[in-house]
Amino acid sequence: MTTGAENKDWLARAKDWWSTKIIDIRPGIIRVKGKPIEDLIGNISYAHMVWLMCRDDEPSPAQARLLEAALVSAVDHGPQAPSIAISRMAVTCGLPLNGAMASAINVLDDVHGGAGEQCLALFECIRSYAASKPMSDATEQALDEYSNTHGKIIPGYGHRFHPVDPRAVRLLSLIDEAAKAGVVTGHYAEIGRQVETSLGKRSGRHIPMNIDGATAVVYGELGFEPELARGLFVLSRSVGILAHAWEQKQQGGRIKGPMPPDMGYRYTGK
Repeated sequence: MTTGAENKDWLARAKDWWSTKIIDIRPGIIRVKGKPIEDLIGNISYAHMVWLMCRDDEPSPAQARLLEAALVSAVDHGPQAPSIAISRMAVTCGLPLNGAMASAINVLDDVHGGAGEQCLALFECIRSYAASKPMSDATEQALDEYSNTHGKIIPGYGHRFHPVDPRAVRLLSLIDEAAKAGVVTGHYAEIGRQVETSLGKRSGRHIPMNIDGATAVVYGELGFEPELARGLFVLSRSVGILAHAWEQKQQGGRIKGPMPPDMGYRYTGK
């Protein structure tokens, strides 16, 4: 038979098993970072809520707008994007929306979905080197180290479909406006453009910043860690994944493969 003291110790241990400063839930009470949920509902944007959940501070209205712009920019890139194609194929295989979304999100890894995190990590490296040397030298050093470790492809630059990514152009213009207004420092925008300049000199051709590079600039300017850059991209792209899965569900179809059946595939065996 347990004693009262033992019961109290067990309860304390049980409560300590999961500890969080994110949310406090009790009968009739829900507080997010100490704020009653009823005070947040209808008074802050979704982007503000994302910031509040992931950070220990709150955004200013201008910071929240910049974060929202980045989240909007990466929502969708059509069925040629593997994650979107997978969501549609999953629905035609009989999966419900949650299964289709899970299947699609699972491919947002290092190659398809991780470039924003990788790019921001590169920017952070350049920023640390630039504390003791010119920005151009810091960029060259970081690019050399990255290429030697990861290969010639630099995340956040170039695009297989767009000669110039219109999403990146728009985001950079918003960052410039925010820097002029004192909302952000503009340091990451400077780093991002220096990388673009250095890549052009190295390759002999213009390799413009793409959406992953531009969102990395935004998240860096707003003070998000590189790993969160990937998580924020997943949040953003999940909207497109949901929309395409739902559209495919309305269209119908069974076992939709990646290519029309009459196109087949190439056999390379003997």
